[in-house]
Amino acid sequence: MQATAKDLRFHSAELLNTVKRGEEVIITYRGKPCAKLVPIEDENTSVTSSELFGIWKDNAKAENVENYVRNLRKGRFDAN
Repeated sequence: MQATAKDLRFHSAELLNTVKRGEEVIITYRGKPCAKLVPIEDENTSVTSSELFGIWKDNAKAENVENYVRNLRKGRFDAN
């Protein structure tokens, strides 16, 4: 299916429903394809996974994130 950038702006819910049904949607801008909406293959894929990524992946400070953040915030809330 093809849709224009204007369709994406004004009819995004309908386009997302089309993608949920398994169809791909090609978004065109000024008559030329510029993006593709495709369904996610694995429903267990989550953007907010519990694994660290990027520069924090191999950082020793991130082994216990809760304690690390607590220590960062410790001085901010002291009354002195």
